[in-house]
Amino acid sequence: MIKPHKSAPPPRPLSQDGERLSKRVAHLMHCSRREAEQYIEGGWVSVNGRVVEEPMARVTDQSVVVDPHASLMTLTDVTLLLHKPPGFETTAAPGEAGKRVKPAQQLLLPANHWAQDPSGVRLLKHHFVKLAACVPLEGAASGLVVFTQDWRVLRKLTEDAAITEHELVVEVAGDVAPEVQQRLNAGLSSDGQPLPPVKVSINSTSDSTTRLRFALKGAHPGLIAYLCERVGLHIQSIKRQRVGRVALSGLPEGQWRYLQAHERF
Repeated sequence: MIKPHKSAPPPRPLSQDGERLSKRVAHLMHCSRREAEQYIEGGWVSVNGRVVEEPMARVTDQSVVVDPHASLMTLTDVTLLLHKPPGFETTAAPGEAGKRVKPAQQLLLPANHWAQDPSGVRLLKHHFVKLAACVPLEGAASGLVVFTQDWRVLRKLTEDAAITEHELVVEVAGDVAPEVQQRLNAGLSSDGQPLPPVKVSINSTSDSTTRLRFALKGAHPGLIAYLCERVGLHIQSIKRQRVGRVALSGLPEGQWRYLQAHERF
């Protein structure tokens, strides 16, 4: 179930008086102010038993405790994988939200974190800032989209965009004749220019629809819709199942998970 898209209101500040939490932690840990901020942003610091992730929070006589297992090595940049529902715009910024635009990034909320996420990553507020949408996907389509803080992932998906394979399942009305499938696989052109090649196979069939598997190099929003129109197929839905070697797998629609350490695009 997709949760509401509005972010929860920020927690009330602990106090308007006293000293900054980062200063208190720096004193407790005998470390620099920047290292203290990293401990706090890493979710290792609690105030009166409640984890506080804002270094600028102010404290007076509250109990400030740093987790004995605290480590500065764990505050790393993350990549989030979202199963985007239809109707959300992948590359729209949250500030662009309006009656006609629903940014997919608005779904990246703690409430929408997949309960079966196998990554084992500790969820932190730090993980929802400075996220870049890496790979476009049509607003009407659903499926895998990628948001990252990691410059290495962003560079990989940007520099290798033209050679990264995408797999999509396209449901169309009725049967697909063998000659139609052959036309799609043979390649079509527009205004005398060849269109990006696709590999099309039948995934499954039912009494009223056919599910086609499209594999192509690079993200080409609108291409599949154009190709299907050219050969007389009527699309019911489009879902991206895979980007490179990373698949949607069992991730439910409207939810997200972390990219695992061993996963590579």
